[in-house]
Amino acid sequence: MTAPASVHAGIRAFFAGAFSWNMGLGMTHILIPLYADHLGYSGVAIGSLVALPVLVQITFNLLGGAWTDRLGGKQLALASCLAFAAAGVVFVFASSFGTLLLAQLCAILSRAMFWPAAWSLGSQLPGDRGEQMGRLNSITNAGQIVGTVVAGLALAHFGFATGFWLVAVFGGVLSFALLSAFAAPAPRRVAAPAPIFAAYATLARRPAIWFALMCAYVSALPFSLSFSFYPLLLVSQGFASDGAGWMLAVRAVGAVFAGATAARYVRKVAARAIPFTAALAVALSVLLVAAFDHAVPIAALLFLVGFASGVMTLYFQLLISELSSSDTRGSALALGGLGWGLSHLTTPLIMGVLKDGFGIATAFYTMGAIALAWAAALPSVQAWAFRGGRPR
Repeated sequence: MTAPASVHAGIRAFFAGAFSWNMGLGMTHILIPLYADHLGYSGVAIGSLVALPVLVQITFNLLGGAWTDRLGGKQLALASCLAFAAAGVVFVFASSFGTLLLAQLCAILSRAMFWPAAWSLGSQLPGDRGEQMGRLNSITNAGQIVGTVVAGLALAHFGFATGFWLVAVFGGVLSFALLSAFAAPAPRRVAAPAPIFAAYATLARRPAIWFALMCAYVSALPFSLSFSFYPLLLVSQGFASDGAGWMLAVRAVGAVFAGATAARYVRKVAARAIPFTAALAVALSVLLVAAFDHAVPIAALLFLVGFASGVMTLYFQLLISELSSSDTRGSALALGGLGWGLSHLTTPLIMGVLKDGFGIATAFYTMGAIALAWAAALPSVQAWAFRGGRPR
């Protein structure tokens, strides 16, 4: 029995809204670090600008996951769009570090609500879960591709203010309108709901959640670099702002390719080769990207890091979906997704200190070495989490 046409139209609206929100997000990857650099801030200040608000994101990410289970993902996704619109408007008028930080807090709040809500909604769509999550990941990364390119072009031809107005329009207003047309599954109602953080206490006792968190950290590492120091590296390698936008979009192309193809192969979450190989590819790509100044090898490494992180993202999403029931899915995804928050917090700060002390290239070499050590630790943690052959 096929789903009604209205259901398919609603699903298309969901994917279109996710695309638009991520288009705004992709624009911030270029605009925020280059705007802070344009205002004369140091590497540590830029790293702090993108990292310190993540402390707020970690808290709201957990709240967002819990409220997704109670209110439904659609309500949280719509609130996320409003926060993103506010972030774009504040950035237009921001010139001091304080106002930049306020705008970043709005953007961080939006991200903290959007991801657990979108992932939870995606896991509940009709059809094969792996294929639907892969499709969602491809569409979100495609939005980031378009966003980075549009931001580079807008910056080159019209300036920062126009770029941030476009963030408000695409990441906020348009995505809100599209997601409003999506008829989301109703959240499960219980007579006496448990305390809001009760699900986290149960989930935190499962070793597989901590392994998923480690995988999420690796999958987020290229993302953390994209909105902080990848743009500065590309500019230092001789690319103009619009060229940096095109080059940075290659990372998202790799992630789109992963979302479109990896769902066929990422089926068994107990398979050991998938997370280790993906983490190793991410680490090597970060380690080597600063060694070149020609577009072809840089683009190849950015594509590889995007593909590998896309595979890892799909893997940890499926792992958490297998660990959780539908009424705790949002909480489980938020808890496992703390790895994203930790990456967004630590990576820009580490990179900022290394950039100021040793230069941008050495910062990437060091971060790549850290990622290699992280990848080397994954197999032993996975063995602990899957003792007996199943996630426990």
